[in-house]
Formats: sequence, C-alpha cells, structure tokens
Amino acid sequence: MRYRLTDVETVQSEGSWLFTVRVDGDDREVMLVPCEEGVEAWVNRCTHEDQRLHREDIGAVMRDGGVVCPKHGSVFDACSGGCENGPAAETTLLSVDIAVESGQVYLTDDDARFLHDGGTDDDDDDDMPGSTSHLQF
Repeated sequence: MRYRLTDVETVQSEGSWLFTVRVDGDDREVMLVPCEEGVEAWVNRCTHEDQRLHREDIGAVMRDGGVVCPKHGSVFDACSGGCENGPAAETTLLSVDIAVESGQVYLTDDDARFLHDGGTDDDDDDDMPGSTSHLQF
C-alpha cells in the first residue's frame, strides 16, 4: 500500500518535511530530506543519542549534503544516512521506504502506517537540550 506524502518541490524548497508513522505499535517521526538522487526518508532520531534531527520550528539543519545533529554536530549523509564524524560516527540512520513518481513522494514501507503530517505530540524533548558542540543554530 502506498500513501502520497508531498511533492519533491516542497521537500527541496523547505529543506526537509516531517510526518509521523506507526511501526509495531509505536509512533515514529520520519523526515524527508533532499539529496543528490532526489528525496530520502529517515527516522527522525540521531543514532548516537535519542535526539530529534528535524525540529518543527527550524526543520532539519542541512550542511554540504548532510543532516546535522543539533546536539553533538554529527553529520549524516542525506542520501545514504551514514555518518563519518562525531559521536555518531560509523552509524546509519534508520530508513523508511518511499517512492518518487512524477514529482510526488509516496510512503511505500509495508511496516509503516501513515498517521499525519508533522511530528508526534507525546515527546517531551521539544525544548531540545543545549548543544555540546561548537556549532550554533
């Protein structure tokens, strides 16, 4: 089963796009990010620490084709999800299956059921802990 999420142009113009799915009874935020090959979908959590990468107020911080963790500064490649620096080095973001057809982005992951646009309402980390890196956002 597929579900139309948004269009590629929206992801590229906004820099990222957030939605929520249910997987194995748990609600998970997923972010769409632009990459050289088009658009990719990643679970919205740093692999080093349970930290949001995309925040509702600013989206995902992108730099040189990567998604930057706002807490420790690790950068995940937007296309592969892999990280080669900082505390998250040698890890890869969890992917969610999508398809892009005629400029439209569809959720195609059999394990994920679309719930709604935007993030979950039950997380308490909206205040985001202060960054321990030298990066300023």
